[in-house]
Amino acid sequence: MKLYLETKDFTLTGESFKLLHDPVLDMLVTTPQPEYLARYYESENYISHTDAKSSLLDKIYQTVKVYNLKRKLALINAYSDTGKKLLDVGAGTGDFLSVAEKQGWEVFGVEPNELAKRKASEKGIELYSDLNLLPQQKYDVITLWHVLEHVPDLDRQISKLVGLLSEKGTLVVAVPNFKSYDAYHYKKFWAAFDVPRHLWHFSRNSIQNIFAEHGMKLVKTKPMIFDAFYVSLLSEKYKRGKQKFAKAFWIGLKSNLRALRSKEYSSLIYVLKKA
Repeated sequence: MKLYLETKDFTLTGESFKLLHDPVLDMLVTTPQPEYLARYYESENYISHTDAKSSLLDKIYQTVKVYNLKRKLALINAYSDTGKKLLDVGAGTGDFLSVAEKQGWEVFGVEPNELAKRKASEKGIELYSDLNLLPQQKYDVITLWHVLEHVPDLDRQISKLVGLLSEKGTLVVAVPNFKSYDAYHYKKFWAAFDVPRHLWHFSRNSIQNIFAEHGMKLVKTKPMIFDAFYVSLLSEKYKRGKQKFAKAFWIGLKSNLRALRSKEYSSLIYVLKKA
């Protein structure tokens, strides 16, 4: 694998990491991958940002989150051909499962972070800390919203997820796209690299190739247009030391406009079914 670029952990430690390009799968791999990943999540800001409402950025995030939750629910409703058992992996503070439960889904979630689990519990959503602790059953829809990039031992974890899926079940995966315009523009400052928490960096090709090896077929790809703006805002902060809203908005807009033709959005949702 060849060196793609070098970047660093802008969130917590300032440590440097390399991104190596895998030409077979067309993805980037964070190198080295720390043995003790948990310490890179030991930040109150990192854990709680999905519920925070203090800063202007938090308030913008919350507004977009409400819209995205409705969009996510509409997506799983559209592509679920069987029952109503939903598993959300990396469920965070439980917002998506809470919305889905109110719409008649039987919900299950996995979240290793104890603080996030406690926040979910306060919303009436009880989460498991590991896939191995789940009830022995199949799920009609399994979702991973910006989670797959965090998962160690990628091949084994995907195999386990596919094994949990019902025969006509649907797997929904949302991940950043390192081939987007905003990624090219910000290079090592692109916030969605988020090393070393993001171990893998996917392209549209890599998602299709990886899941094909597990007997899964890509049936739909959908953009997450707001991610370009949010990621650009964080990237501006990493690059310049402060949030430049006008500049970030312009780069986010430019990224989405270019993606109308290229389809290379900042983040993409992939809908997969068993082949």
